[in-house]
Amino acid sequence: MNQIKPHPLWVGHAGDGQALRQLFADGIKAVVHLAAEEPPLQLPRELIYYRFPLVDGPGNDADLLQLAFGSVAGLLKKEIPTLICCGGGMSRSPVVAAAALAMVAPAALEDCLKKVADYHRTDVSPGLWAEVHHVFTSGSFGAA
Repeated sequence: MNQIKPHPLWVGHAGDGQALRQLFADGIKAVVHLAAEEPPLQLPRELIYYRFPLVDGPGNDADLLQLAFGSVAGLLKKEIPTLICCGGGMSRSPVVAAAALAMVAPAALEDCLKKVADYHRTDVSPGLWAEVHHVFTSGSFGAA
């Protein structure tokens, strides 16, 4: 898992969401889990836990996507150290991180994805990116 500096935001895979020693060592207070195919994480009660069952490709509900990146943006605005994780950590997590950063900055969605990619390896599903881009640009929270 990698921090997207200077933000209190980390991006990783599902295994990172279970690495409790590392989570606590990094001061993470919230975990946002995005993988529909993964079972829910079993985390201690001290941690805030959000789960949005997204697929890594097309077929996600637009409201669920908006809720996912809106929730992460809310955590960022409150400066709550947050880990976003998904199955492999290279598509859903970076895309939702980028959308949340674009909401908070505000900045262009594409620029925010490039920023995430500066800190964390990405392999974004084109279908997922198209859905997030559509939801983001048609919503009331960001610029195209």
